[in-house]
This record gives sequence, C-alpha cells and structure tokens, in this order.
Amino acid sequence: MNWSQLLSNKRLGQEGVSSRNDDRTEFQRDYDRLIFSAPFRRLQNKTQVFPLPGSIFVHNRLTHSLEVSSVGRSLGNDVSRLLLERHPQLVDTHITELGSIVSAACLAHDLGNPPFGHSGEKAIGTYFSEGDGQFLKSYVCEDTGDCLNHKQWEDLIHFEGNANAFRLLTHHFNGRRKGGFVMTYSTLASIVKYPFTSDLAGEKRKFGFFRSEAEDFRRIAEELGILKLETPEGSYKYVRYPLVYLVEAADDICYQIMDIEDAHKLKLLTTEQVKELFLNYFEEEQRNHIADRMKTLDDVNEQVVYLRSCVINCLEQECVRVFVEHEDEFLSGTFSGPLIKHIAEVPRLAYQNCEKVAFSNIYHCKDVVDIEIAGYKVITQLTDLMIKAVTHPEKAFSQLLINRVSSQYQILAPTLYERVMAVLDYISGMTDVYALDLYRKINGMSLPDV
Repeated sequence: MNWSQLLSNKRLGQEGVSSRNDDRTEFQRDYDRLIFSAPFRRLQNKTQVFPLPGSIFVHNRLTHSLEVSSVGRSLGNDVSRLLLERHPQLVDTHITELGSIVSAACLAHDLGNPPFGHSGEKAIGTYFSEGDGQFLKSYVCEDTGDCLNHKQWEDLIHFEGNANAFRLLTHHFNGRRKGGFVMTYSTLASIVKYPFTSDLAGEKRKFGFFRSEAEDFRRIAEELGILKLETPEGSYKYVRYPLVYLVEAADDICYQIMDIEDAHKLKLLTTEQVKELFLNYFEEEQRNHIADRMKTLDDVNEQVVYLRSCVINCLEQECVRVFVEHEDEFLSGTFSGPLIKHIAEVPRLAYQNCEKVAFSNIYHCKDVVDIEIAGYKVITQLTDLMIKAVTHPEKAFSQLLINRVSSQYQILAPTLYERVMAVLDYISGMTDVYALDLYRKINGMSLPDV
C-alpha cells in the first residue's frame, strides 16, 4: 500500500461531485458533519462504563469520544510531521491532514454502540444466538417465502458496535441521501478495526461491517488500495487500513486512563493507588520530577489531573514512535496487534497493571454490574418485542409497536434481513434513558432507580 493512494478525500455516495468552495478541508468537514449530527449528540446519554452521572460527573460516550478525538488529532499530527520528514515527496498528498482524518474517525468510533455499553451490545447478539431470537434461524415468511441465509444469520449472532458504526455512516436510511453521511473514503476506512465479514469473526466475535455494507467497504478498499486477503467465496477480508491503528491507540489511551480517573472520583480507588498507578509509567528520574511538580498543587483532584495528562502525553509519544518505526509493516499489512502492545517496557507494564486494576476494581464493581444487568434485560426485551412485531405485523400489538418507530427506519422493508436490521438500527440508536423509558411504558411498570 502507498500513502498517495491511501489518503483520499473522495466522498462515498458523491464520487462525481466536485468539492465545495470552502476554506475547510474535506476531512475537517467530516469532523464538523459528525459534531452536528443527531447520532453524535445522543452519545451524551449513553453509558461509557459507570451509570450516568448524578452528583459526581463521570464520562459518557460523548465526552469519551471528544477526548479520544483530541488524542487522535495529536497522534495524527505528530505522525504526519515525522512521515513528511522521512518522505518529503509526499508534500503534495493529504499526508499533512492525518490529524484531521484520525480526529474525525475518533469522533465516529462509538456511534454504533447501543444503550448500556457493552452489555447492550452483548444482549443483542445473545438474543439471537441463545435467546428467543433463535426462531429466526429457521423462520420463513408465509407471504413471501423469505428467510435469512447463513451469512446474514452470522451478522445477527455476532452483532458488533464497530460494524454498526460503519453502517450508521454509510447506510441509506429513509430520508437520508445516498451514501449515508457521505463521509470521505479515508475517514470511513479509519473506523473499521476488524476489516472482514461476520462469518470470519472467530472466537473474538468481532467484525467490521455487516453483509448489507460489505459492498461499500469493498469499494472503499479498492479505491484506497487496501490489500485484500484470501477468503472463502462470498466473504470479505482485508488488512487493516494503517490509520485504524492510530484511532485504536487514541481509544486505548483514553478509556484506560480516564476510567482510572473516574474511579478515583467515585472513591473506588484511593488517591495513593491512582498516584502509584500513574507514576509507574515513568523511569525513576522523570518519575521524581513529576512527583516534585505535583507537590506544587494543593488540590488532590488537580494532582490526579496533572498525573493523568503526563501519562497520556507519554503514551501518545510512544504510540507515535512505534507507528513511524514500523511504517513498512503497516503499509504491507503485516503489523500485529495494537500499538499500545508495542510501546517501551516501562509504560507497557504500567498500562497492563492499570488494565488489571480496572478489571478487578472498576468493571466488576456493584454499580457497573447493576447497570449491565438492568441494561441487558431492557435491550433483550425491546429487541424481542420489535423482532416479533416485524415478523408478525398483522397482530394488533405489533401494529402499535411499529407505529412508534420513526419513519427513517425501514421497519417494513421487503426482505426479512432488512426488517431485522431496521429493528437493530432503531434499538441501537436509542439512548439509555429513552430505552429505559420505552421499556417502562411497554410493561406498564417502574424499575429501581438506576
């Protein structure tokens, strides 16, 4: 692969349309288009890790995405500068705009996540693989004889927020122009962490695009020169687009470090625990220097904020170094694993220690588990009711449910697969509060205050 072809400001769905007379670059327009979109605004009411904030502010999906975008811009800008020093002949390409491309992709990376975090994502997949949704595997529409094929069924049982984000950005919903958000090819390629179809998901159950958007990704891959790998007939698999690694690194840096800071605010971790976790990212001399600077701050929370900023800067510089040093591997599609796994030993061990602490002290704490349990129940029942409504639309209750759905969702599409995907579009687009409110209305009941 080569940078000249990999970086394209052509827009999916507007290939023949000339760019506007605008001071902004096409990639900056991608960023602005996302910022002002309804799906992005809805992230403010979607759980990141902890239950949505009460008296203490913690991160939601929107604040997380903004922070990831900020780190992503720094990663892209620093990599751009170093690559241009190495390859001055790229000055007339879009290499100088890596920061804009990565920051826009970072804004979009969580757009496809359903309510209640990973619990909601898992609830949808297991509804089909383990729950009442299993009936669809052998279901045949009486009127049309339509049914799901094997590859479409794989999409459902492996439902994935990353694939759903790509669908949200590219799918032609009712009332939306062809090509979805009409984003640039490079920005769209940068959000696909797992560039293959669901039938190749394997044990990790991760994939990059639904069967309905496979052709869109193929067009993007061919335009950008992304290398295609051998697969069984009817399947798609490509090497990762190089900028995906920067988007992934920005996400890895932010969620791990910011979750530790949130845990400190919620008193799940003590100040001393957090200081030790963060100071471990540095060699002794730098560690002592940071500790001395920290003593000039009287407020404990400000000390943690200062430490957090030092750690993010450290990780950002390390990821830039790894990316530039392994440029050839990214362009040949042979680099293995995320950037964060290849950084220097001291910060890498500190990062791994943070992962262990987060797993035991944060992700399994009572408040987090409670919201996951409630969210799982809410999403499972909403999915079940809507799936049964679109498979039996003649029933009175089905009609009531269908009439609640916005006209943008093709809930009465001609094929079974399209109708099921429209249900998942509707469910995954909900905020936590909306999903909970709808659940209460449908059941005529109230849940414990979560």
